[in-house]
Amino acid sequence: MKILQIAPTIGPGTGVGAVAHHLEQEWRAAGVDVDRFTLDDARGGWLPEPGPGLRGRLVLLGRVVWFSTVGSLLARRRLAREPGTVGVCHNDALAGDVYVNHGILRVAMAARGGYAWRMLRNPLHLFTSVRDTWRYRSGTHRVVVNLTPAERDALVSTYSRVRARTQVIGNGVDVERFRPPTAAERGRARAGLPDGATNVVFVGHEFARKGLPLVLEAVVDLPGVHVTVVGGTSTMLDALRRDVRRLGIADRVHLAGQVVDSRPFLHGADLLALPSAYEANALVVLEALACGVPVVATPVGYAPQVVRDGVDGYLVDRTVEDVRRGVAAIGGATPGERAALGRAARREAEAHTWGRVAGQYLDLFRSLARGTDRTAAR
Repeated sequence: MKILQIAPTIGPGTGVGAVAHHLEQEWRAAGVDVDRFTLDDARGGWLPEPGPGLRGRLVLLGRVVWFSTVGSLLARRRLAREPGTVGVCHNDALAGDVYVNHGILRVAMAARGGYAWRMLRNPLHLFTSVRDTWRYRSGTHRVVVNLTPAERDALVSTYSRVRARTQVIGNGVDVERFRPPTAAERGRARAGLPDGATNVVFVGHEFARKGLPLVLEAVVDLPGVHVTVVGGTSTMLDALRRDVRRLGIADRVHLAGQVVDSRPFLHGADLLALPSAYEANALVVLEALACGVPVVATPVGYAPQVVRDGVDGYLVDRTVEDVRRGVAAIGGATPGERAALGRAARREAEAHTWGRVAGQYLDLFRSLARGTDRTAAR
């Protein structure tokens, strides 16, 4: 078996490229031949990395359009030259036997409200919507992998005539890299926090969609609670500073900005808060659980499958009051109760290793080779 992963970028970190990276590592460890088709292979290396502002949005539009068009053509040619290779597409390109659905734009926009305005004001959204309508209603891919059952259902309801078979395979977590901290690591991670403070960690670059404003309003009336925000551009952080001053909690909100490694912040956390409007499958939820950190999240993405109320966190409604309830429940827990939450979180994460996920993909690829993919659940 040979696998060709198709994605604009593949590498450690966060997001889609990191998923492809972890799968690549596990497949190679299993002795499988794995190769890449990225933006450079699509002759798009001349396109710079997106930055902030209008120029950054235009660059992102250019990269997506290039990889969706030129990248699709060249990836298909590459696969045609390598018969027997399983093509796995993670983003943008219309090529490959398997497409991994990392998120449905139309569902994400609808979840945030103002759907028509959000779609019309951004040319990238319109392009992506048209492209993905073609993707799902044509015979581009043989199988679409969805990260959760809910995402599979959303796909079928959004694109009513999905021609490819669908299957559910979730994301995983590196439980060796993400692990509970030692006492020394936790002490370093909490430097600067008052003794006894409850440290709520938020990780994400889309503050509004992922619910950061709800978290900040929820802790206004919880004086012992601090919030550490990981992510965001300089422009976003400037706006956030104004918001926390208006709420009167500037002394309890700590802005880390964009970081290469989120582990030190998870090591200093008492809980992760992610009251998101929409997630396909947020990796940070599993990463927090692997670090022994309970999670307060809305029931979207993978959270309903891994977060159990009072066991390893709380599922909450997307309201200030319910987010406050979840934060207060963990913040008010005894040391013994917090330790139990942490142990349960770690146990849950250990059931979702990348090795297990990679094995599920290999089973799917073997079924494709045998021509038995018709048994996959729609």
